[in-house]
Amino acid sequence: MSALTLRLPDQKHQRIKELAKSKGVSVNHLLDEVTTLILAEFDLKTQFEIRAQRGRDKAERGMELLEKANKSNY
Repeated sequence: MSALTLRLPDQKHQRIKELAKSKGVSVNHLLDEVTTLILAEFDLKTQFEIRAQRGRDKAERGMELLEKANKSNY
């Protein structure tokens, strides 16, 4: 296991601590969960891009759908 030093503005750090406390977990556990979600999203996007490339003339449409899906998530 590795250690990571993360510099955050004080206000953001405080909000993360409050969120972790409200979930009943440590800040470390909360950030571990968040990074797991981000990596899973990245892996899915990568897999989708690979499949879109296999679709030859359908790749452009696939990327449009991916962009649309990304916009709806935020």
